[in-house]
Amino acid sequence: MTERETQVAVLVAKGHTNREVAAALFLSDKTVEYHLSHIYIKLAVRSRVELAGRLAASTHPPT
Repeated sequence: MTERETQVAVLVAKGHTNREVAAALFLSDKTVEYHLSHIYIKLAVRSRVELAGRLAASTHPPT
């Protein structure tokens, strides 16, 4: 993922709305949607919940 996609993904995984993400990163709502669509494809997820789970799993590998 690009740096911007990572920023969007992290904020979405923390439970922020698209509008909140847009405001935090000085983007439009449509740009956040654009990034999310690419994030979903790259990570093979279909929802915000799956995205959060994928990011949590990648930062905390099983022991």
